[in-house]
Amino acid sequence: MKHIIILGDGMADHPVEQLGGKTLLQVADKPMMDLLAQKGRTGRLITVPEGFPPGSEVANTAILGYDLNKVYEGRGPLEAASIGYQLADDDLALRCNIITLEDGRIVTHNGGNLQTDDARQLIDYLNEHLAKPINAEQGCQRVTFVAGIQYRHLLIIKGGSKHIECAPPHDHPGELWKPLLVKSEQQGGDSALSPKQTADLINDLIIRSQQLLPQHPYNQAKAAQGERQANSIWPWSGGYRPSMQTLMELYPQVSKGAVISAVDLIQGIGKYAGLRIVKVPGATGLADTNYEGKAQAAIDALLHGDDFVFVHVEATDEAGHDGDLDLKLRAINYLDQRLLRPIYEATLQMQQPVSIAVLPDHPTPVELRIHVNEPVPFLIYYPGIEADDVQHYDEVACASGGYGLLRLEQFMQTFMKQ
Repeated sequence: MKHIIILGDGMADHPVEQLGGKTLLQVADKPMMDLLAQKGRTGRLITVPEGFPPGSEVANTAILGYDLNKVYEGRGPLEAASIGYQLADDDLALRCNIITLEDGRIVTHNGGNLQTDDARQLIDYLNEHLAKPINAEQGCQRVTFVAGIQYRHLLIIKGGSKHIECAPPHDHPGELWKPLLVKSEQQGGDSALSPKQTADLINDLIIRSQQLLPQHPYNQAKAAQGERQANSIWPWSGGYRPSMQTLMELYPQVSKGAVISAVDLIQGIGKYAGLRIVKVPGATGLADTNYEGKAQAAIDALLHGDDFVFVHVEATDEAGHDGDLDLKLRAINYLDQRLLRPIYEATLQMQQPVSIAVLPDHPTPVELRIHVNEPVPFLIYYPGIEADDVQHYDEVACASGGYGLLRLEQFMQTFMKQ
């Protein structure tokens, strides 16, 4: 049997008064998810281990069956793998957002929906003015910015310490930025820079970026039009190159697999997991992403040799961070009708049966605009599965599902049994 996971990032939510006290999944038009819930089995899943932040880097890695206590190194190294940046053993890699600040507060974590071509200009500009050599003789950089996608980039600090505390910008919308600057831990590691030296360096880069970025022509044009500027960097979730087994080593049922996502983070997890990265034209990480293209890429992968496919959709999470209820409802519907439906209908015609799982990685409630650490609903369907009594796919209904409450690696272990 082949396997496909369809993940709506941040798709789960809280009851919303505007929706009569129901969650978005209870209200959204999602007939395919409801159909598969009726035909399959459901449950809830704890995706974040105790002591870890409820980030997508944690939750998606756990969903794929990895023990975070053994493999977790933060987002930075995972996104470096996706971008193709080869980390040295002493490289500290941090995710580096370009964000929007106004009146001393974090307004958006995404630089006003910064687009990739514009962002690359800003990254080049930052490297020109902020990249630092260790010394002239060594000829290598202490600080390097690496361009990624949209607002998501990398900061590489050679010899930096990972024993620092960084605030994810998407968890602090509307908050003052100065109290959120990087803090050092008391002890940690044997890196060239101490935790305090690393924290001081990053904070200096943040402050200097706020002086430089408003001077760039891109931001000057935005200011002239009264639009949000991409006017500060915000590094976070740093770590070193991780050591991970591939899914093929963990699960003998998997001989070849693929990951389909617009997001560097998910592609990086997939790369370390031994999955082939499939890039779909028009996949944006937003609600305007190419759902049909992702669906066809998944179908092609299943038809042409892959026995495990991981399809990730970021749109629901971005809508949650923006606090946009209507957009998140539409994104759920798009995932259901434009992605899940064609994949399910195609599997009905395949010679080899396919097991389908649908779930989010964590909730991103529209009224909070941040990730929260709560169990998420999931469904599993394959031909011949013994259905439970659940008739709808949502946070409340799945609490009565036949799988009950699973934890972390138990999801993948359960999913791969067939």
